[in-house]
Amino acid sequence: MTNLLRPAPPPRLVRAGRPRPAGPTRLRLLAWPLYLAAFAWYLSANGLPSANDVVFCWLIGALLTAAVHSGHGPRGFLLVLRDWVPVMAAVWTYSLLRGYGAHTPWAPYWQPQLSADRVLGFGETWTVRIQHALYTPGSPHWYDYAAVTVYLSHFFLVFVVLAVLWRRNNARYRHLLTCYLALTFAGFATYLLYPADPPWLVAQEGHLPALTRVVSSVLTESGLPQAQSVFENGSQFANDVAAMPSLHSAYPAMLLFFFWPTARPWLRALLVAYPLAMAFTLVYGAEHFIVDILAGWTYASVVVFGLRWLRARRAQRAHGRADLAACRYSPAHR
Repeated sequence: MTNLLRPAPPPRLVRAGRPRPAGPTRLRLLAWPLYLAAFAWYLSANGLPSANDVVFCWLIGALLTAAVHSGHGPRGFLLVLRDWVPVMAAVWTYSLLRGYGAHTPWAPYWQPQLSADRVLGFGETWTVRIQHALYTPGSPHWYDYAAVTVYLSHFFLVFVVLAVLWRRNNARYRHLLTCYLALTFAGFATYLLYPADPPWLVAQEGHLPALTRVVSSVLTESGLPQAQSVFENGSQFANDVAAMPSLHSAYPAMLLFFFWPTARPWLRALLVAYPLAMAFTLVYGAEHFIVDILAGWTYASVVVFGLRWLRARRAQRAHGRADLAACRYSPAHR
């Protein structure tokens, strides 16, 4: 993570010793103002993007804009499309499959999560306890808006981090991307095998006292619309029973485990604070049971540390083969 704070190396799009292509100066100067104006118009017309496909389109647009601004021309466009369109296709595939996962032949589970949360809450779930203590219907507090901000960060923060790594450290970009995709599709596989109701839906079914989806309620009361996604928010692709594990909690934990070894102390504090803030938001907002969050953290640890172990094993084997080859062709063995 400390690599993100260092100056970026010279762009790999330009060969050493060759001047950066100038390109149309006016287009380069207007690239970012035009992009930001288009994004501002989109926000005013459609609201906050909170779906993977929408966020991805704007992220790729930003990378293409950066290529224009840097004067890299068609080669820069091709590099962006080569590295990011497959990622976008994978995430869109997950979005589509996630919707189909709502139609399993077995009913969603809720009793095991509810029972576990009541044990953790000493007879009452923490969602009920915290929401009834803090939430005031119709009068959002500052922490409600903070919870909305933390919740919505799920839809773009990982992609922003990936984009920064792509520009500065391609090896770490590919490693984090592998972790992200493995974690995402592991979650999808679990949704198929173990569809699970979130607390707000369990409350609607009468198994918990009345609960409010705080994030949705605050957005509605504040008049801030959210951009709709063709893939995730339509009735055909929505999945209200994709609660176990919580990917909202898994992604912050993934960032924590991934960057911890190289992060500075102040950055480690942020890496720890983010998963905790997301966990509180999910419990307070009735989006997930505590056990859903713990499962998300477990999935993240298995993916990150498992892939790190595999990479280390592969590096050891490659090093061993190189040593063996060096010994075979050394003068002492001739």
